[in-house]
Amino acid sequence: MTASERGRLAAVPAPTEHPATSAFAAPHQGLARLAADLAEGTLTSSEAVTSALDRIEASQPTLNAFRVIRRDKALAEAADADRRIAAGERLPLLGVPIAVKDDTDIAGEPTAFGCGGEFAPKTEDAESVRRLRAAGAVIVGKTNTCELGQLPFTSGAAFGHTRNPWHAERTPGGSSGGSAAAVAAGLVPAALGSDGAGSVRIPAAWTNLVGIKPQRGRISTWPLPEAFHGLTVNGPLARTVADAALLLDLAAGPHAGDLHTPAPVTVSDAVGRDPGSLRIALSLRIPFTATRTALDPQIEAAVLRMAATLRALGHSVTVADLHYGIMIGASFLPRSMAGISRVCDAMPGAVVDPRTRANVRFGRLLNGPALFAARQAEPLLHRRIGSFFRDYDLVLAPTTATPPPRATEIDGIGVNDTNNLITAACPYTWPWNVLGWPSVNIPAGFTDDGLPIGAQLMGTASSEPLLVSLAAQVESELHWERRRPEPWW
Repeated sequence: MTASERGRLAAVPAPTEHPATSAFAAPHQGLARLAADLAEGTLTSSEAVTSALDRIEASQPTLNAFRVIRRDKALAEAADADRRIAAGERLPLLGVPIAVKDDTDIAGEPTAFGCGGEFAPKTEDAESVRRLRAAGAVIVGKTNTCELGQLPFTSGAAFGHTRNPWHAERTPGGSSGGSAAAVAAGLVPAALGSDGAGSVRIPAAWTNLVGIKPQRGRISTWPLPEAFHGLTVNGPLARTVADAALLLDLAAGPHAGDLHTPAPVTVSDAVGRDPGSLRIALSLRIPFTATRTALDPQIEAAVLRMAATLRALGHSVTVADLHYGIMIGASFLPRSMAGISRVCDAMPGAVVDPRTRANVRFGRLLNGPALFAARQAEPLLHRRIGSFFRDYDLVLAPTTATPPPRATEIDGIGVNDTNNLITAACPYTWPWNVLGWPSVNIPAGFTDDGLPIGAQLMGTASSEPLLVSLAAQVESELHWERRRPEPWW
C-alpha cells in the first residue's frame, strides 16, 4: 500500500473543483440531480454510465468495492435508455447508474454473497432489482460483501479487502461495505444494501453516508419470503437524505410471496417537511452483550454534539436509556445463526472460511425449538420496547461504539476473537433488526484522525417519514454531503 493510499484522510472541496475529464466527469453528482440532467438532455446515460464504469474499474485495484462489473450489459442498457429518453419517455431513474449488493439477484449474474466458488447465473431479478429497473435504473454491478453478511467488515478470501474511501487501511464496515465504499468514493450516486444487524447503518456511519434501515418488508427480499428469519431488510445508501429517500421509494413494494407487507408509505415527500418539535430520547447505553464493550469517547462526544444540534433546531432531547434486557439477545442469536446455516445450505459448492463453517453448524443446532421461541418473543418485545415511545417520539443513539477498525483486524483470528472484535465495535444496531422497525444513520462528524462517525435515529413501526423528515432537517444544518474523500481514480 502506498503512502498516498494510507493518507486518504483529508476532505476535498466541491466536485466542480476536481480535475474533470470526459471519463471521470461529475463523480459526486447526486441521484436526483443526475436523473434530472439525463431527462433534460444535458448528459446522456451512455456518458453517465461510462463515467461510472471507468471510475469503478480505475478504483478496483485499490478500493475493491465490486464483485461483479457489468460493463457490456450496462452500456447496452444505457444506450437503450438514451433511445427511450430521446423518444420522450420519462421515468424517475431512467438511465441512472446504480449498484446493488452481492446478496441480491440480477438476472444473468451469479450471487456469491461474499463466498468463494462457482455459482450459476440467476435467471430472474430480485424484486428490488425489478423495481429499480422499472424506474429506469442501469445496474452497473454488484458490490462486495463478507461471507453471508455476517460481519461489520467487508473482507473475504474470495475477493480480499474492500477499503474505506476515507482511509485505505480501514474497513468501510459491513456487510454492505462495498455499496458504501462505492457511494462514498463517488463511483455511483447511490446503492442498495441490506441490513441484518446494522449492515446498512454501520458502513454508512463509517463512510459519512446516509443509510436507511426501513421497516421489515418495506423493500421486498424476494425470492426469499423473508431473509434471516425476519432480521434482514434491504435499504439504501446515499450521500444525502433526499437521494436515500428517493432510492427507498423506488425500490419499495411487496412481492406476492412476501411474508411481511407493511402498509405503504412514501418518504421522499418527507424531505423538507417540518417534523415539528419532537421528544427525543438520547440513549448511550449499550445493549446486553456477552463480551466487554465500551463507547469510544470521540463517538460519545459526536453524538452529544448531535443532541445539541437537535436542541438548537427546537427539539427536546432528554437522556433516557433504552433497557433492552436479555430477551432481545436471546431472540437475535437463533434467528441470525439459523439464517446463516439456511443460506449456506442453499449455496452448494460455496467455499467459506472456518468461522463461517462453525456458525453454520451452530445455526443447525438452533434451527428448532430455540428458533421457534425466538420468533415467539418478538410481539412481547414490541410491547416492552414500544412502551418507551409513550414518552418519546424517537431515539438518538450511536451507530457504532468505535471508529472503523483496520481492514485486516478480522484476518486470521478464531471464532471467539471474531465475536469479541465485532461486538466491541458494533453493539448498537442489532436490536432494531429483531424489532423490525426503521432506523436511519446520519453522519455525525469525524474523529481527530479524520475517520467518519455516525449516529442513528430510531423509531417505531413504519416511522420512516418522521425519521427522514428529521434527518433532512439536520442535514440542512450540518451539510455533511459537502465533505468528501479524495478521489480513488
